[in-house]
Amino acid sequence: MKANILRSFIIVFILSFLIAPNSKASWAYSFVVWDGYVYVVSDESVENIDKEIGHVTKYSDKEGTYWGNFSNTFKKGTKYYSITDISTNEAIAVQTSDGTYIKAIREGEFKSQLPLSTVIACIIFVFVLILGIIIFREKKGELNL
Repeated sequence: MKANILRSFIIVFILSFLIAPNSKASWAYSFVVWDGYVYVVSDESVENIDKEIGHVTKYSDKEGTYWGNFSNTFKKGTKYYSITDISTNEAIAVQTSDGTYIKAIREGEFKSQLPLSTVIACIIFVFVLILGIIIFREKKGELNL
């Protein structure tokens, strides 16, 4: 009986990974994330570059959960710059592959969190692990429930 319960939990655990949503749609607009804020990339070129402030640490064109300075348009290593006489609270410059700079306008704070499917899978895993330990100990006679 308990072996059947354990098998059921293991099957549910495995299915939670197979059924978990995997979004492959592109984001609605080009953006970069710097210092915890989203900057929407514009078509406006920038001439008055101040100093380098960071770079893309992760590139992905698929929706998901990412941390750090990432972009859905620019490859890893693409540099960010401050713009002369414009606060980074307003906009930053992003260096393009041809060496020019374009303005990215700050939209708001970037809030990243673990996907719900990952959290549920972790909870199920812990539950199955605890159940497995209980059954194993009971079979060895260490636990009398």
